[in-house]
Formats: sequence, C-alpha cells, structure tokens
Amino acid sequence: MPLESLHVLVLGIGWYIVLLASATFHEAAHALAAYKLGDKTAYHGGQVSLNPIPHIRQQPIGMIIIPIISYLTNGWMMGWASTPYDAKWANTYPRRSALMSLAGPSANLILVLLATLMIHVGMRLGWFQAPDQIGFTRVTTVTSGQPHFMNSIAVMVSMLFTLNLILMVFNLIPLPPLDGSGMLPLFLPASVSRPYQKFLSQPGVSLIGIIVAWRLFSYLFGPILLFAINLLYPGVTYQ
Repeated sequence: MPLESLHVLVLGIGWYIVLLASATFHEAAHALAAYKLGDKTAYHGGQVSLNPIPHIRQQPIGMIIIPIISYLTNGWMMGWASTPYDAKWANTYPRRSALMSLAGPSANLILVLLATLMIHVGMRLGWFQAPDQIGFTRVTTVTSGQPHFMNSIAVMVSMLFTLNLILMVFNLIPLPPLDGSGMLPLFLPASVSRPYQKFLSQPGVSLIGIIVAWRLFSYLFGPILLFAINLLYPGVTYQ
C-alpha cells in the first residue's frame, strides 16, 4: 500500500474512533437524562450505555455508512445518531424533554473541555505546543524531540476537540430535528410548549430544518472554532 494511502486509512480510522466515542457519549447522555426524568424508552433499548453497539443498532446509516462516505469525499467525518423517546412523555412534560435535549450538547462540551485539559497538561509536560497553523487535526502539535507516536496522540486530541465542538455547535442550532429546537421549551410558557412540541412532529419539518441548519453552520463554525482555539492559547492570536 502506498504511504499516502496508508496515511489516509490511518487518519480515517482515527476520525471514526473519535466520532464513534463522541456520538455514543452524546446519545448516552440523552438516554440517561430521559431515564432520570421519567422516560425509560431508551433505557429499555440499551442506550443508557457507553457501549457503541446499541447506538449503532439504533442508527447504522448515520454511524457507519455516512461517516465513511463523508470521509472519502470531504476528508473528515460527519454522521448522526438518535435516541428513542416517548413522544407522549415529551408532550406531557415539555420542560423535561427540553432538559433531555440539553444533555447531548452538554456531553460534547464535556469532551471539548477534556481535550482542552489534555492539551494544557501536555503543554505543562513539554509534549504539546500551539501549532503554527490550525486545522481540524492541528489544534495542537508536538514539541521537537518527542517520539513519533506522540504525533498520533496530538492528532487524536485535536480531533476530539474539533469534532465535539462541531457536534455541540451544530446541535445547538434551534431548528428541528436538532437538540437546540428541543431545548426551546425551557424558555417558553407552558401554554406554548405543548403546541410547539406537536409542531416539531409534523412531517417535513425536520427535513427543512436540517437543510437550513447545515447552510447556517457553514457560516457559523469557522469563527467559533477560531474563537475557541484563541481561548485555548492565551497570548497567541490566530486569524
């Protein structure tokens, strides 16, 4: 196998490992929140778990096929997963449903903060440094003199940071079927929350929402990523 093809394959495996772990953590957070708030649908489906198998079984296209296709065509991975829930429960308890929606992006924020901690610990130990140029796989780089495997660790940590930032920001867009739309009942009066929940379940609403959200995201994410990395490295300014 040519060296370049081997690099693409190894990088793809790294992307998939991070995507699988991040999506699983995101959906497990939804499932756990729903269980704690009175809906056991995902619990009975096995989704209150960090084992990726129940989540892959729930959404094999979004967690296997689309990640592979997006990597081969775009050079980085995208995909989706889902957590089943009781629509009657959501309509009856819109604020509980909103908290369940909030749990997923919160899980991604935790992983962004974990990557941030790993980068700062690595810098304290002299392993990592701020890169000359930033990118999805270059949020941090290794210092000179480090063993070769440290480059792979730096790339994986960079992936963990950027991919979870992507998942958090995208899911916070307040359009169906994204978590941001499900969180709105936290800020709506009860008289509006229930009709709003019924509106979200209408056919076609999710399709329109995902198309609009994806177009918005292409404008939103670049500045947000730049802002986040500038926060990561105080005193270093990327433009």
